[in-house]
Amino acid sequence: MTIPPEFASDVPPLARSTLDRSALRRQDEDWLTDAWSRGFVLVIDLTKGGRALVADRPDGSAGLVLLPASEAPEAEHWFLGIDPDGTPLWTVAGPLPEIDGSRAVTLRDIGHLLDSRDAGLFTAAAALGNWHASHLFSPRTGLPTQTVEAGWARKDAEGNLMWPRTDPAMIVLVHDGVAGPAGRCLLGHNSTWGPGVDDVRRFSCLAGYVEPGESAEAAVWREVAEEVGIGLTGLTYVGSQSWPFPGSLMLGFHATADPDAPMRLDPEEIDEAHWFTRDDVAKMIAGGFVHSDTGIKMSLPMRSSIAFYLIETWLGGFGR
Repeated sequence: MTIPPEFASDVPPLARSTLDRSALRRQDEDWLTDAWSRGFVLVIDLTKGGRALVADRPDGSAGLVLLPASEAPEAEHWFLGIDPDGTPLWTVAGPLPEIDGSRAVTLRDIGHLLDSRDAGLFTAAAALGNWHASHLFSPRTGLPTQTVEAGWARKDAEGNLMWPRTDPAMIVLVHDGVAGPAGRCLLGHNSTWGPGVDDVRRFSCLAGYVEPGESAEAAVWREVAEEVGIGLTGLTYVGSQSWPFPGSLMLGFHATADPDAPMRLDPEEIDEAHWFTRDDVAKMIAGGFVHSDTGIKMSLPMRSSIAFYLIETWLGGFGR
């Protein structure tokens, strides 16, 4: 089941997908053999950040370059699903071929420029490939594992099965709940990001992993308190998106807080945080915002991220 096309614009960019995953086919060896012979393949280079080939389109969008199975690299292949037109789609991890008119990009670079089919395809391929690369041995027995179920499980010599795992993480845009241009949101600069590129510092939403035994909502309250030292006055779930770097599911929220409450930053997590007006954020998107106190040019996360989606929906007045 996929998100109906009429609702695709209401979800984060990498949550769009038209891919029928056809899980019931994953153990049908005869069907899979036939599906490989008539399928198309997305080659993904996991050694270089999960790059794949795309071809740019005249309208500014981009499309994935898929190869017939007969032209794919000699490597293990994993079944992704079936295209709406009935074409089986696969992925192979390996070096990218040289194809005129194409360029190699990561999902971070290009996700927002892909259509729903390709966004879902690239996201699934990256997540699945990263899982295989990190589970060549069983964490239970230490024995080598091999691929089964068309790439959706691995098994060791004792028959122990394991399936792809996804780590839940929360991400939240904190704002003051004020409508219109005067409304403000809180963005932080992560300590691990360094000084920035070309004297531009990136600011984003607050985020963190959901801990064992913890709900996503409780993680939001905890992470905000830990990272910037303020309490929340309200919390609303917005949506989720896979972030296969290497294998997270980002659970997105909008939250409200008092912008006059004193902040207490955790320097190991956040080394700088500010409240920004909607006008400030619009200027960041346009690439022309310099903070009046620090004199530093500031930017936002890449457009394929759920962080940008949360910020953009708040900017448009939909933050709750």
